[in-house]
Amino acid sequence: MAEIRLTRVEQGQTKIKNVPIAVTPEGFWCCPSPVVFQKSLKAQNPLNKPKPFSPPPKTNVQKKPVPVPVPVPVCERRAAASAPSRLVLSDDKQCATAGERPPPTTSVTAPERAPRQKIESLPKKVAIEFGEPGTCDMKVVLLGKQGFCVKLSVHRDVLTEKSSFFSEKLSEQSGLSCLQVGDCEDVEIYVETVGLMYCREMKQRLMKQSVSRILRILKVAEFLGFSSCIQSCLEYLEAAPWVGEEEEEKVVSTVLKLQAEGIGVNPVLKRISSDISNVPKDTLSHIIDLVLKSNEERGRREMKSIVLNLLKENNSLPSYARSADVCNDMIYRSCRSCLDSLLTLFKQAAEPGFTDKPSELRDPIAKWIALEADNLSWLLEILVDKQAGDEFALMWANQHELAVLHEKLPIVSRYHVSCLSGRLYVGIGRGELLPSKDTRRLLLQTWLQPLMNDYNWLQHGCRSFDRKLVEEGIGRTILTLPLEDQQSILLSWLGSFLKTGDSCPNLQRAFEVWWRRTFIRPYVENQEGNNVSVSDSSMLPKQHE
Repeated sequence: MAEIRLTRVEQGQTKIKNVPIAVTPEGFWCCPSPVVFQKSLKAQNPLNKPKPFSPPPKTNVQKKPVPVPVPVPVCERRAAASAPSRLVLSDDKQCATAGERPPPTTSVTAPERAPRQKIESLPKKVAIEFGEPGTCDMKVVLLGKQGFCVKLSVHRDVLTEKSSFFSEKLSEQSGLSCLQVGDCEDVEIYVETVGLMYCREMKQRLMKQSVSRILRILKVAEFLGFSSCIQSCLEYLEAAPWVGEEEEEKVVSTVLKLQAEGIGVNPVLKRISSDISNVPKDTLSHIIDLVLKSNEERGRREMKSIVLNLLKENNSLPSYARSADVCNDMIYRSCRSCLDSLLTLFKQAAEPGFTDKPSELRDPIAKWIALEADNLSWLLEILVDKQAGDEFALMWANQHELAVLHEKLPIVSRYHVSCLSGRLYVGIGRGELLPSKDTRRLLLQTWLQPLMNDYNWLQHGCRSFDRKLVEEGIGRTILTLPLEDQQSILLSWLGSFLKTGDSCPNLQRAFEVWWRRTFIRPYVENQEGNNVSVSDSSMLPKQHE
């Protein structure tokens, strides 16, 4: 670290403040700390509020500030020590472009002081010197939007070699000794980017920076045509982690702008894109296959939730931006595979004498039945979110053999299948699935009775079973059918309900709607029809005798 003087010229006095600032092995002062720029924007203590006198620090007793030693490699120590830089904050009313700092103002007594001017109204000037002291041959003046006037003492050959912007400007006027850049949005980063022109090892200089700061440097480097800095920033962005979606979006948007200008940015973009064809489809198929074949409960449960949520996020995209139709065939192939496996397991469990087998032979079958039923439920959720579940309802309604075998299995092994039937009824009742009339009728004919057989167990042995939701779904599904089908199904339910009571789904609301449609609505319509006929006949002209 080194000692830098910040000088504020007041009426008759000068204050010196030590500012820590890093020095590079190349022998030039780095960009001042952001705190220096930020503090210089704020007014120091107003002149009309004198501060209590405090003795100067011991380090400033001498007439000239003594530099603090900086840890620099031995081979570079001489170069670093021979490159002092002045960082001066002054209150000059105008920012000089080529002149040196004006001499200190002569002190005057208190009665002779002129009217004081507020510090806020005075321009802030920062002077920074690069390279060996006294060798600079031109000035660059930056006029910042924040009120800064920064004077950089630089070397013409360095700027023309590193920057196409400076090369073009200086070639237009060969004898130009001062170049002024106005309306700088980011003076601090502009100064640092010019400083990077003096770096031999730019990668090490950028290594400890944040991604957001590298993006700021990249923006200025692109403006200046500083190609080696652009390349170093891109190498940094390719290797450094991007934290959070917001930072990733900033990186990608910045890099895409550079790509539009013909700058090679493919190494950075490869993090978010691939040249391999069919990656989304093949990868999704592999992921779903891994989840379906897993039998580790916790990992399986968590990955099912993650994949389902990510697919929901994909479904929220516009239709032209997602490959929904491409994935549906793959998901239905998985559904058919699970159904075939489930049917095979049901056949094994329905064999005579299966219940008499040792538990080590029965338990794996029961476990795999539960696993395949859970797989089908998960795939159904994916299809419902993709608004593509109608074909699943048809597939399930046609599982007659599975439904026949259902009653031959112990309830503890088969109730998972009834949960799947209940989910389909809920989906139809909510309008999440819109299968045809024949499919809805077949679904009720095939799976309503097995569900009713397992209903008592589902209420007491299945924690995820929502009785009210399933009953509402069954009732609404029945009421979507023609009136004759409603009557057939509800009368069959009524016989079971009168025998088993709470061990049967409560479909009283659907029964009431069907009753009103059958017995009350026709009477009301007939009455309205008669009233209309009477009113129409009353409006006819009377026949004169």
